[in-house]
Amino acid sequence: MSYLFAFIGTGNMGAALARAAVKTVSPEKIILANRTPAKAEALAAATGCAVGTALDAAAQSKFIVLGVKPQMMAALMAEIRPALAGRRDRFILVSMAAGLTIDRIAAMAGGNLPVIRIMPNTPCAVGAGLMMYDANSLVTEEELTEFTAAMAGAGVLDRLEERLIDAGCAVAGCGPAFMALFLEALSDGGVSCGMPRDKAMLYAAKMAEGTAKLMLETGQHPGVMKDAVCSPGGSAIAGIRALEQHGVRAGIMDAVIASAERNKKLGK
Repeated sequence: MSYLFAFIGTGNMGAALARAAVKTVSPEKIILANRTPAKAEALAAATGCAVGTALDAAAQSKFIVLGVKPQMMAALMAEIRPALAGRRDRFILVSMAAGLTIDRIAAMAGGNLPVIRIMPNTPCAVGAGLMMYDANSLVTEEELTEFTAAMAGAGVLDRLEERLIDAGCAVAGCGPAFMALFLEALSDGGVSCGMPRDKAMLYAAKMAEGTAKLMLETGQHPGVMKDAVCSPGGSAIAGIRALEQHGVRAGIMDAVIASAERNKKLGK
């Protein structure tokens, strides 16, 4: 049996991408593997995908998605390297490990191999994500097109030069954590003003969703959008002043820079 996709590692992100893949790829063409087999088996039961070992997945699949943490990658590659070395058909490694370059992944796998590096975010789980990607020259444009078409169910796929992926990950990959913190704080503020918790959370989430959609569909700069809400002497500009007094803008910028620097360290 041969598979179009293998997902080795079915944690939160690996599982999210597998669920996205079954929107466009027959589950019979997808195999799942995980260090804890029960995790892969549960996801297979929910999606209809096949389940097997990491060696099975590496030996029989065209796109081999490596869904493990950077510090676990060397051990995984040592495990599957014999299966990769024994293959005489075409396959492509797909890594989502933060900080690990395409060249590092290829070297760990045994040499000059085609590699796609991706960096998805958690909203991919609901089809509203952002997945940045790049590839080495051994991956053809036709293969990239096949891969991105198969993963379209995750959300927007955008090619980004590999040298910028650490920064892109800090914005889009780590960003959901920053946004969740901001949404929690907004809803806490609403509760402090007397709102029921469920309504405060709903209003905060819909506001964020709508603001992002407005920016994307109109192409407006966020500063212009901010000015449109802030009437002279109004409540919004009073809130903006409070945020600036607390250094929120600089804090967010520092968070992105800290995350990007951490990404680089993970690859060393």
